[in-house]
Amino acid sequence: MSQQQSQPRPAPSAPVAGATVTVFAAPTSWIESDAVAQCRQVAALDGMTHVAAMPDLHPGKGAPVGAAMASAVLYPFLVGSDIGCGIAVFPVRLKRAVPERLAARFPDLDRALDPERDADDPAWAVMKDDIPAGHVEGLGTVGRGNHFVELARIGTVFEPGHAARLGLGAGDLVLVVHSGSRGLGERILREHTEVHGAGPAPDPAAYLARHDQAVRWGSLNRRLLAARVAHALGFEPAEPILDQCHNLVELRDGGYLHRKGAAPGDGRDVLIAGTRGTPSYLVAAHAGPDAGHSVAHGAGRKMSRADALRRGRAKHTVEELRRTPVGSVVVCGDRQLLFEEAPTAYKRIEQVISDLVDHGLATPVATTIPLVTYKTPDLGPDSRKDRRKRGRP
Repeated sequence: MSQQQSQPRPAPSAPVAGATVTVFAAPTSWIESDAVAQCRQVAALDGMTHVAAMPDLHPGKGAPVGAAMASAVLYPFLVGSDIGCGIAVFPVRLKRAVPERLAARFPDLDRALDPERDADDPAWAVMKDDIPAGHVEGLGTVGRGNHFVELARIGTVFEPGHAARLGLGAGDLVLVVHSGSRGLGERILREHTEVHGAGPAPDPAAYLARHDQAVRWGSLNRRLLAARVAHALGFEPAEPILDQCHNLVELRDGGYLHRKGAAPGDGRDVLIAGTRGTPSYLVAAHAGPDAGHSVAHGAGRKMSRADALRRGRAKHTVEELRRTPVGSVVVCGDRQLLFEEAPTAYKRIEQVISDLVDHGLATPVATTIPLVTYKTPDLGPDSRKDRRKRGRP
């Protein structure tokens, strides 16, 4: 990862209806013009003051992914449907970590935990309070898209003192969980858009109350996922080393700071996800108001799912995608998802991190190297044909 002596500050674009757009990426970084155009569209909304685009910026459904958007008005569509999505990192205590053997022991994380049917499941021990919003659908499931549960080891340690304070050292094992609020966030957004479309929340306090429940639900779900994997692999569940949500809105500086695919970067530790075939980076984030107090949340897509599927089928076999360049194993019974989420569909994580460093937004602490990445259960040849025809849990 290249680091420059100076820390260049990006120049804000010309104001758009009173708002500015700043892209925190080098001129050579992969940033799609459609994503920047979405940032400008957002900047033109009533009440917007600033849009900070991270180096993992890419187009989203109606709003850019990889952006922090400040406004005097609360816009639910800027957060999107997966309210509460985030990444948590948990310590793992295993004597041996043989990827093939551990991959075979991962539980079926498409099968939801039912409070009555699965009342005796030990994973419930991590629950300290009631289920937020009483939403029991999808508890303990990882979801689709770019969500995953990954067993990884600590690779390069850039800041030994900082890593040690987190209880981490080179070679240690961690569990990385990336998931959100499943159907709860989608329901909250749908009920808003059915009446108000992409317009602002007519009652911000009411929206925030439901939003906060979804954020808490997402955090609980990540803990349940980690506990399910811990019991299946034979180690004790533990509290997360970090748990940062990257789809949310918060009250800040007298306004609303919307984050969609942007992690809180105001003095926090953040795991910025690479791909299943590359390292991820644990960073100490120190972003200021010009960056929306935020940092990137991952490598960011450079191909649409349709393009990744088409190009991947021409370039890779299924078996090639189940064993990555770093020697890790991918558990995924959905062939289409394998191609859609191929490492080549994403930007280079090293460039994303370099952009954050060069703009003074984050300091790398350590890398995590995948050993087993879980997407969906691999239940045999029949499940691989097209699991989507049977519906999603």
